[in-house]
Amino acid sequence: MLDISVIIPVYNASEFLEKSVLSAIPFEEVKEVILVEDKSTDHSLEICRRLADEYSKVKLFQHPDKENHGAAASRNLGIEKSSGSFITFLDADDYYLPNRFDAEKKIFDDPKIDGVFGAIGIEYLTEKGKQEFQSKFSDNSLTTVNYPAEGKEIFRGLLGLTPKTFGTFFHLNTLTIRRSAIDKHHLRFNEILRVHQDSDFIIKLAFHCYLKSGIIDQAIAVRGIHDDNRITKIVKYSPQYNQRQHLFWNSLYDWSKLQPLDTEAAQHITLQKKAFELSLKKGFSKTVSLLLATVKNPNILRTKYRFTYSHEAE
Repeated sequence: MLDISVIIPVYNASEFLEKSVLSAIPFEEVKEVILVEDKSTDHSLEICRRLADEYSKVKLFQHPDKENHGAAASRNLGIEKSSGSFITFLDADDYYLPNRFDAEKKIFDDPKIDGVFGAIGIEYLTEKGKQEFQSKFSDNSLTTVNYPAEGKEIFRGLLGLTPKTFGTFFHLNTLTIRRSAIDKHHLRFNEILRVHQDSDFIIKLAFHCYLKSGIIDQAIAVRGIHDDNRITKIVKYSPQYNQRQHLFWNSLYDWSKLQPLDTEAAQHITLQKKAFELSLKKGFSKTVSLLLATVKNPNILRTKYRFTYSHEAE
């Protein structure tokens, strides 16, 4: 039987935390639920302590200095403190569904499989959160990939390099990974990234480890959409958005220089990094830099950054 450590970073999640934890505890496969409290300003710490007292599976940790370090550092601390052979993650405002580990029970019989992922659904918890989410993202009921995939197909799909449309990133809440695999490749979350650290981790994971899709036609977990979701607060192609995208692609770029990536993947990451680097420039300098970059490689105009974005807004 699988023995799984569920890692939940906790910051200002008092309204949702108990539902999240109680969705993970009942699974026979779940050995422990690790709460890493990140100096919340609400009553989250009190709830964490109560849950740890009430349920033997729940273990509570804080950063050594008791300060706020962000979700990436909290997940890394959770990995360090975990004792299960398998690791999963769960955001404190989300929850698992009863079929969460159905695919894993069979797929992990194959020793070459390092990780399994599935589809996540959406629950709108507030009307404002719903409006903000739908204004920025497609109103799909599932976040999932478009077809079953495994191995290097997943890495290339996440970069948008597959012949078929791969779909969106799979959500961290739906990933189950062998502890031995992430330790072997020294994989941890980039603590410099306050957002996108999950996407950064997943892409690197897909390169180093053998992943396989599990249940992708129905949700195995649910993402709660509410007023305080950080990702919905960022206006696409705004200076803040471009800055965070630049940090994300720069992280992948630094990593890629040390890996034996194929030419297409390496060039894709380089161009994305360069595009968002250019997005941070302004005025005449930006125009000249863009022209020079386009002459060097016209494909930069096909990156995720929209060069037609209004300079006045920047």
